Amino acid sequence: GSIHDFTLLKENFAVSKNGTQASWFKAHSVVVDAAYQGFANEYACRKLHIPIKQTKNKKLDETQKAYNRAVSRQRIVVENSICGLKRYHILRNKLRTHLVDLYDNFLGVCAGLWNFQIDVTH
Repeated sequence: GSIHDFTLLKENFAVSKNGTQASWFKAHSVVVDAAYQGFANEYACRKLHIPIKQTKNKKLDETQKAYNRAVSRQRIVVENSICGLKRYHILRNKLRTHLVDLYDNFLGVCAGLWNFQIDVTH
């Protein structure tokens, strides 16, 4: 969309205003893509897995490239799941209901169908 993912995250999971890190993810290991470079400064988490960005003055060495591949292998499972949910248009189109529980039920059914499809094809 027109709004950056990290901006949406900060809007939905408020960042602390007093200079301390927000504790939304404190008990969790977090895997994000390279677009979330400021995540560690904003949010406390148990472990952060974020790819190392290459700059024009500094190329990545083989260890850094291997780390980025490992992070990508973790993220691809989530990315493919989001893609599967988008096939049911539950994340792409606006559901015209004000009942949060009903939306959660629709999302749960779509996730279940996607998981069933993964089980059948693998």
